[in-house]
Amino acid sequence: MDASINLEPLRQTFTLKERIYQVLREAILEMDVYSKNTDLRLDERKIAQQLGISRTPVREALVRLENENLIEIKSRIGVFIKKRSIEEVAELVVVWAAIESMAARLACGQVSQEEVEELELIGVKDSSENQDVYSEANIMFHRKILELSKCNMLKKIGEDIFAQIEPARRHAMRDPTRTEQSISDHAEIVNAIQSNQPEKAANLVREHTLRLEKYIRKTWKNLDT
Repeated sequence: MDASINLEPLRQTFTLKERIYQVLREAILEMDVYSKNTDLRLDERKIAQQLGISRTPVREALVRLENENLIEIKSRIGVFIKKRSIEEVAELVVVWAAIESMAARLACGQVSQEEVEELELIGVKDSSENQDVYSEANIMFHRKILELSKCNMLKKIGEDIFAQIEPARRHAMRDPTRTEQSISDHAEIVNAIQSNQPEKAANLVREHTLRLEKYIRKTWKNLDT
């Protein structure tokens, strides 16, 4: 008896479905969901019209996004981007701090000079002219540390958690008072990784990320409203 896996041929629409999912996911993660001016409701019909497609693949993409806890589908009410409470965001940041600190520890001793230079270039990007440019660079920096761990499982778990806190991180980076400290922290982290100091690198990353948790608890009084 043939025990091989039984698969149907891929339809040509597979790539389109994946692309729709990726486009929606990226658009949601780039939104400042904590701004009072942001409309959290997603209109399935309008999305389909904007993308020039039918509603079926849009609906399928929304189900995937709900499974990732990025949106919430309320029966007979609508689809909404998830806006987490202060406590939820703070707890996710704490989990992220643990994951990224381990990634920094693992990166020590196995990164190339080229990889270190790339991390440094991303981490110290000046934001004096464009805060959005720095916000993007900041996100890239932390994802790069995950990548440098060379641990696929850690990277996957980390990416899942990071997606949950990315809206909060983007919102926080709009505060220019945090930028200078962030760039300084990044430089220290790069130096620790480059000089192969795993304990120091892990501690620096943990302290850096937990500053975000403290900042959220201290300043985001209206986050739950």
